[in-house]
Amino acid sequence: MKKIGILVSGRGSNMMAIVDACERGDLSASVELVISNNKDSLALVSAQEKNIKTAHIGSNSYPDPEALDKAMNDALNEHNIDLVLLAGFMKKIGPAVLSSYRGRIINIHPSLLPKFGGKGMFGINVHRAVLDAGEKESGATIHLVDGEYDEGAILAQQTVSIVPDESSESLAAKVLEVEHVLFAETIQKIIDGSIILPLD
Repeated sequence: MKKIGILVSGRGSNMMAIVDACERGDLSASVELVISNNKDSLALVSAQEKNIKTAHIGSNSYPDPEALDKAMNDALNEHNIDLVLLAGFMKKIGPAVLSSYRGRIINIHPSLLPKFGGKGMFGINVHRAVLDAGEKESGATIHLVDGEYDEGAILAQQTVSIVPDESSESLAAKVLEVEHVLFAETIQKIIDGSIILPLD
């Protein structure tokens, strides 16, 4: 049984999809820790309601980036985390966490990377950019995390079609539905060895 730590900034719908998959037995894992950089994150409340350990580790409490990185690394180590999942986490991962969990930090992104990734490409911004570019399809990407935004090795993708008169909100809803399924499926493939993670 793998131990999962989840980093999240906002509502945590992808986090809850992972938690639910664990509870259903679709994932051979347990969510041991949820960390948010946002003390008002609804994800912290949702995790606490599921009796999952939570921590608020953000720049308000740790204004020094090195101290923040160490606090996050210590929290993950304390809970013997095997896989670190980013579920709508809006900050770069620090060097201590990157080093400790190299090849075991996984992010979900609401576009078909390498298109529409990078700094500022999150949430509704991504879907607006996709539609503004006249794309015929979009989707979700699961990828490893490195020191840059959305540039790690791609592990899985799933597409959705863009229909005429698609809005950014309707596209966001379609992609989110795909994300919830793809995230859990990909993590289970990592756990059962169908996807082999590079360790460096």
